[in-house]
Amino acid sequence: MKIRAAKVIVTCPGRNMVTLKIETDEGIYGIGDATLNGREKAVVAYLEDHLVPALIGRDPQRIEDTWQYLYRGAYWRRGPVTMTAIAAVDMALWDIKAKMANMPLYQLLGGKSRDRVMVYGHATGTDIQGCLEEVERHVSQGYQAVRVQCGIPGIASTYGVAKVPGQRYEPADSELPAEHVWSTEKYLNFVPRLFEAVRVQFGPDLHLLHDVHHRLTPIEAARLGKLVEPYHLFWLEDCVPAENQQAFQLIRQHTTTPLAVGEVFNSIHDCRELIQSQSIDYIRTTLTHAGGITHVRRIADFAALYHVRTGFHGATDLSPVCMGAALHFDTWVPNFGIQEHMPHSDETDAVFPHAYRFEQGYFTPGETPGHGVDIDEKLAARYPYKPAYLPVNRLEDGTLWHW
Repeated sequence: MKIRAAKVIVTCPGRNMVTLKIETDEGIYGIGDATLNGREKAVVAYLEDHLVPALIGRDPQRIEDTWQYLYRGAYWRRGPVTMTAIAAVDMALWDIKAKMANMPLYQLLGGKSRDRVMVYGHATGTDIQGCLEEVERHVSQGYQAVRVQCGIPGIASTYGVAKVPGQRYEPADSELPAEHVWSTEKYLNFVPRLFEAVRVQFGPDLHLLHDVHHRLTPIEAARLGKLVEPYHLFWLEDCVPAENQQAFQLIRQHTTTPLAVGEVFNSIHDCRELIQSQSIDYIRTTLTHAGGITHVRRIADFAALYHVRTGFHGATDLSPVCMGAALHFDTWVPNFGIQEHMPHSDETDAVFPHAYRFEQGYFTPGETPGHGVDIDEKLAARYPYKPAYLPVNRLEDGTLWHW
């Protein structure tokens, strides 16, 4: 068997998504997610100009060899663009191999470690009351875990909060990065009140999560972790930028609140010190941005040695292809923690028909051979690319916040 062709498909059924389709000379094909939010076209060029020509004629069954070839074949290794492009190839090849074996991907990885995958949803509100109503809505849908984000009094726009109550939160919402105002002190004074109200209404058993989105310094993050300890969060996510991995050691010294980080990581080297020092509890690296199944498997195995569990990023800036592959990985990986879930739009689900399904707070990946996600190319063509970027933040004095 040889790779006959490979093509890149760009579509925007709500969010921009990049898909790599690899076809073999025996009629079997596989697809991989190559979406990099805000830098999609950079990955498209990397795939079309550099990787696709190198794939033609190769044996699709040699997944490890192909991964090493693409990673080491470029002198300039790693980085989000490179690793996202390699991930798309890797994901598509695993899809092909599982289809050849006529089994769902999780079986090829080693079989089930669990029967279902716990996911968390996103509850947002412009104030505490609105937030409580959104938590209630998620609980009524069966979620066992909910990420809680709320508007901060005195701050016009807050990360994680939908602009219109009752609608989905959409972080990338402008053709150029929007500028929002941020106040650390107002945020730190408010968040404990939010979680006190949630615990009063929903009791101790509901898993609660919160995303700081890299907005604090290490000592500020330590303060927040200590302040929310009475409310027993499942985790506190991305409390500081992770370029300085030692910063998490300072936070760890001051709080027992579990820490999660990693959605922007793209290799094991980004999290090696964090894991080895046991400074975090959950690694959130995605299959799409960290070299695919082949590389994230190494990260997960390394993390297991230090009691760190997985908690993969699963926002709508990743396509259903990533979600499908992640759920197979989640079903297999021994040190699973939780999986993020932001529902895609109906248009996106139509473009990417899939076998995975949600029931009472849990997902199952389905039994379709491969990772169980396909792409309707004709329908995808109806949704052309649209520029969309995440916002940046300025302090109240106008300083661009350097998180």
